[in-house]
Amino acid sequence: MEEVDVLIVGSGMGGATTAAALAPSGRRIVILERGERLADTAEARDAEAIFARGYFRPKETWLTPEGERFNPGNYACVGGNTKFYGAVLMRYRAEDFAPRRHFGGSTPGWPIGYDDLEPWYQRAEDLYRVCGMLGADPTEPPHSGVYPRPPVPHEPEIADLERRLKAVGLHPAALPLGVDIERWLARARTPWDAYPCTTGAKMDAESVGLAAALKHPGVELRTGVTVERLEAGAAGRVTAVVTSAGPIAARQVVLAAGAVHTAALLLRSASGDHPRGLANRSDQVGRNFMNHNASGLLALSPRRNRTVYQKTLYINDWYNSGGPEGEPLGNVQLLGRVSGPILAAQTGLPRPIARMISDRAIDFYVMSEDLPDPDSRVTLKGADIVLNWTRSNREAHERLLAALRSALRRAGFPLILSRPFDRRTPSHQCGTARMGDDPAASVVGPWGRAHDHGNLWIADASVLPTSGAVNPSLTVAAHALRVGHALTRTLHEEVAA
Repeated sequence: MEEVDVLIVGSGMGGATTAAALAPSGRRIVILERGERLADTAEARDAEAIFARGYFRPKETWLTPEGERFNPGNYACVGGNTKFYGAVLMRYRAEDFAPRRHFGGSTPGWPIGYDDLEPWYQRAEDLYRVCGMLGADPTEPPHSGVYPRPPVPHEPEIADLERRLKAVGLHPAALPLGVDIERWLARARTPWDAYPCTTGAKMDAESVGLAAALKHPGVELRTGVTVERLEAGAAGRVTAVVTSAGPIAARQVVLAAGAVHTAALLLRSASGDHPRGLANRSDQVGRNFMNHNASGLLALSPRRNRTVYQKTLYINDWYNSGGPEGEPLGNVQLLGRVSGPILAAQTGLPRPIARMISDRAIDFYVMSEDLPDPDSRVTLKGADIVLNWTRSNREAHERLLAALRSALRRAGFPLILSRPFDRRTPSHQCGTARMGDDPAASVVGPWGRAHDHGNLWIADASVLPTSGAVNPSLTVAAHALRVGHALTRTLHEEVAA
């Protein structure tokens, strides 16, 4: 059986960033990815191909609890979902790490605080070359440094929107983004949100984390390899990773396949010694699935919107409060430009009507926290993944939409249209292998090591105890850097022993 020092399952934000952190150690590191690298084709910048024909949409299906098949929209490719992400790299707010009261219940808090994660946030921002600016958002937590690059410039229509929002008492701020705008627009004048990056213009898991890792001779990426299960002895140590290309033994194993697939892999690895699956003495694997409450909102006015990319602004005025008793409502940020073809494909509207609406609309992404619920979970039915997602905290989301509509009307947008995203949109899935201090109530400890297995680590969004109400990519990257640090220390200690 082949033997390596560290085996990483998944090349998305968690896996690629962990590899980047580990690579300087000189260890033999193998990264397994079930997909392939995306090719640079004409379809990569073709709205019709992406949104109407679903050229890049994966064919994978999961089941609802009722047995209905659906396509979840999770991408299997080098770089994972970050190849299509909106490149928003925003920190959780300090308040997100403590227990909080919401409309739909209370969140439990984290075993670490913001101050514990802050140095890793700073390193992640530096690694992913985030464009941003401090000082405009009153909810911004303390930073030990500054953003490595200035913000992506507002287009004229968005600069005008910023002025209007300030005039009605809001505090719009520049979105922290991982994108080289000049390089992106040099390929084609399109948005980047939901478009695949095939030229390295987005600071995604492939172009940054993986590229940094692969500069070291001991690091290898293998594509087209599916991990079928893990094997562990009665004492708990993972002894083999069984793949479509044969078994591999590793001194340390890192799972970073995404919140759903990491949980499914642990459950699929059940054995006589571990009848509930691996890392599941707590019966928490697969539970507490969260997927943000999210809606698209179009604000229309007589003014034409000639923006190309649009996605440069956010509003957090309702992030920490907004409800009648101070309940948090969530985050508002701009979507990438929703053109006529995209709107027609997503809504079924006739093309001329979709184009007329798009020409006069500015597009917003409205996001509220989904709360952890042990009955919202990932399970297996034979070879199929079953996702039982029970939405929570919907009142907060409806109140956020209402607050935004009111503010936009005061800012000069008389007509507002909105539509929630459904389960076909992977809106920041997380929570299925939660982090905690108590092995009876969590899957991994504060540094990402499984409570039940001394050589098993989890570096993706499945460990997040709460979803917050911002994009999780930067938090996953910061956590992955912590995993890489702790794992490097563990490997050194093993050699010394």
